[in-house]
Amino acid sequence: MTESTEPSSETRHKQRMQRKKEVIDKKIAEANEDRGLVVLITGNGKGKSSSGFGMVIRTLGHGYKAAVVQFIKGAMDCGEHFFLQQRCPELEFHVMGTGFTWETQDKSLDIAAAKTLWREAKRLLADDSVQLLLLDEMTYMLKYGYLDRDEVINAIKQRPPHQHVVITGRGAAPELKDLADTLSVIDDVKHAFRAGVKAQKGVEW
Repeated sequence: MTESTEPSSETRHKQRMQRKKEVIDKKIAEANEDRGLVVLITGNGKGKSSSGFGMVIRTLGHGYKAAVVQFIKGAMDCGEHFFLQQRCPELEFHVMGTGFTWETQDKSLDIAAAKTLWREAKRLLADDSVQLLLLDEMTYMLKYGYLDRDEVINAIKQRPPHQHVVITGRGAAPELKDLADTLSVIDDVKHAFRAGVKAQKGVEW
């Protein structure tokens, strides 16, 4: 009986991983540009804001300055707001505070609140000390026409070169998609709410 000369599964696995490592190492070596990014997280699925807040925490963990401007939400208590304000008092956290548009049912109030909050966002976009700025649910402000689209795009373009901007929300405008360095679209495959399960504290807010 002749002995097989075929490499073992362990050897084949090691060879595949070595080839993969070489490809990844080459890509890392070629990525030598260092600058601030625009990260856009959109789509109808759950997890957009959660991802944005994850990057805020990651930034703070590295000892950098971060800030949050939260549009739409704010009429109800949010766990991320509680946690970050209690544990990270140095974090600037501005909230629109009017709640969802279908709750206020007052377009003029929503527009006024959006413009007031946008002034804070513009100030932070010009602040050289801010490493990462989260514009949570910003997409709705452009979708509904509450803020001037060109003004928002220009302010983001003119921010300090090293500043990262994370934008979340459904229905992102084409201009935001074009501006983004990283664009993630979260799909809505299944949601417990549609099965009659009420929103859960710690999961939804």
